Amino acid sequence: MPQLDITRLNAAVDRLLDVTENPRHRFMLMAYARHRALEVAGRYEEIFAPDMMSPKAVYHMHALGNDVVLTGHKQIKGLYRMWAETHQSIFYIESEEVSISDHYITSVTTGYQQVSGKSLRANKLLAGLPKFVSRRLLERVLDQKTHHADESDMYLYKTVGTQMIWPYDDRARLVGEDVYEPLAHLATLTKLEPKDVMTTARARALLDPLIRPLPSFDAMVLRSEELLAA
Repeated sequence: MPQLDITRLNAAVDRLLDVTENPRHRFMLMAYARHRALEVAGRYEEIFAPDMMSPKAVYHMHALGNDVVLTGHKQIKGLYRMWAETHQSIFYIESEEVSISDHYITSVTTGYQQVSGKSLRANKLLAGLPKFVSRRLLERVLDQKTHHADESDMYLYKTVGTQMIWPYDDRARLVGEDVYEPLAHLATLTKLEPKDVMTTARARALLDPLIRPLPSFDAMVLRSEELLAA
């Protein structure tokens, strides 16, 4: 079991913030870090705040054996709810490089996700089914109101060089996530003892002190642009 520190989740983002002066870029990085911490802490409802995510967000996920497109808040929220309730919202970062432009944040990461054996088996099953069948089964899972954790059936999935592109709209709201695992053959899977499973509740206790509210976009970004234009 590697020694992992969940409070280092946004270390690379913090390093980039330290050298970023552009107000729009700073706002986007703050939103990016907040989103990730809220997700891992199981506070997923707050991710869908009007100043953080576009109502038309679309996720493209090609990782962990998945090839999935999630459209709109309902489907995306269903994924986050399932992860939070089954301790699969837990991510650790081993190394990461982050870059930013006016409408995109990109990341290349080596890290870990806590995953359930049930999800791993389901992913393998869905991958072998026709697309329309696997899609319908996935939607049924995401529509479930509750999910049950099994701490005796948890794994640590290590990914190497995972690539993420997060697009943002003109008001720096998240438009979606594009997640790719190009080096899936280098991934490793480690069975966790129940005592080593990080629960979502424990992650929240550790991350809550680090989660800060977003500043006003108008005050931070638009006001700065007006002053520069004056």
